[in-house]
Amino acid sequence: MAIQEVKDVERGETLNRVEDLGNPLLKKVADQYDEEESETNESYFMVLFSTFVAVCGSFEFGSCVGYSAPTQSSIRQDLNLSLAEFSMFGSILTIGAMLGAVMSGHISDLTGRKGAMRTSACFCITGWLAVFFSKSALLLDVGRFFTGYGIGVFSYVVPVYIAEISPKHLRGALTTVNQLMIVIGSSVSFLIGSLISWKILALTGLAPCIVLLFGLCFIPESPRWLAKARCEKEFRVALQKLRGSDTDITNEAEEIQASIQALEILPKARIQDLVSRKYGRSVIIGVSLMVFQQFVGINGIGFYASETFVKAGLSSGKLGTIAIACVQVPITVLGTVLIDKCGRRPLIMISSGGIFLGCILTGTSFLLKGQSLLLEWVPFLAVGGVLIYIAAFSIGMGPVPWVIMSEIFPINVKGIAGSLVVLVNWSGAWAVSYTFNFLMSWSSSGTFYMYSAFAAMTIIFVAKMVPETKGKTLEEIQASIRRET
Repeated sequence: MAIQEVKDVERGETLNRVEDLGNPLLKKVADQYDEEESETNESYFMVLFSTFVAVCGSFEFGSCVGYSAPTQSSIRQDLNLSLAEFSMFGSILTIGAMLGAVMSGHISDLTGRKGAMRTSACFCITGWLAVFFSKSALLLDVGRFFTGYGIGVFSYVVPVYIAEISPKHLRGALTTVNQLMIVIGSSVSFLIGSLISWKILALTGLAPCIVLLFGLCFIPESPRWLAKARCEKEFRVALQKLRGSDTDITNEAEEIQASIQALEILPKARIQDLVSRKYGRSVIIGVSLMVFQQFVGINGIGFYASETFVKAGLSSGKLGTIAIACVQVPITVLGTVLIDKCGRRPLIMISSGGIFLGCILTGTSFLLKGQSLLLEWVPFLAVGGVLIYIAAFSIGMGPVPWVIMSEIFPINVKGIAGSLVVLVNWSGAWAVSYTFNFLMSWSSSGTFYMYSAFAAMTIIFVAKMVPETKGKTLEEIQASIRRET
């Protein structure tokens, strides 16, 4: 009787005995809700666990970047290094990262995303051990180069792996965790580096690599890479494991396979294909976002924040540096929450606006100091400007370009295109960090006004060129870019 009346309701007919339906229907809804909640928790667990394992590489990235700042004086004293020798030690990390970036796409395409992460971890472990046992500048530099190579590969493969395993409604937030862990890694390295010796700090760099290598034994390979490698059985097993044992993966599996089959009929991707009409728009977006990310000056301002504060008139730069560390982490967490709610485009444009404001305030503080005007306000403007800059960068310009990079390239060109984008990023990082002190000597206010111009150009570029990728599958994103080409 009750079942028949349910059918009547679905046809729009009136029921005479609604009370017969109440209890069974409510029970059915409650049972269905409990089942869906259980399935959701199960599927979320593997995706979140896999993301946690992958971002150990991001933490390692941050640890490597943050290593040289707290250890400069002790390394120079213990190994009797000149300033030039220590400068080589610091900069060779970027050179290694450039080489790692060039090879990252090929490694991840050849050995899989997990294989690339294993390779990176092994290079970092070798590098840290070389630093620990070093008694001269040569072994120190070799170790630093190896860690640089490792994080160059990590900087590509971690966001790509996370993007390829995540459901579309979580992809932005989970990929942003990459940037969050980089920030946490560098902050932890800076803080504990003030308390322990440089050799012990090098050993702490082994920890995230060991956790990563252990965790890789328990997480699935990227289903999209497996489909591209024609591992049909492994592809479905991996996707089912990520989505939950009771989840129907038929539609998603068919969409992924259809996309890859359409791409497989194309010739093998070559570097010259990146300038073709088919992929040109994606390459322009990816490369330009990395150029803007670096040329708003983050590595110059971040690396030399203490000196910048002192130059602005503070008696010591330590307070400002501590304030930066306190601002970065919570703001990056906020960005992780907002990226799948607000979208990529609004977040990066708001972030660029904040960077513009921070640069204008900081540049104005140096201009006032140079003209001997309102000198009592100069330190407040400088610190306030830099903190606004760091907060704005952390919420959008830091993480979002990496998220978009992991989303916009079809899998057949992702390796070569991703390598190019990461190489551009590391080249920009080197250029900005190398030229910052020279620019500050030329004109402190002019340096920050120049960075503000790049922030303004970022807003215009994103408004005109960058598509919104929130809530879309990777295949939908790439199809929409091709239609707009």
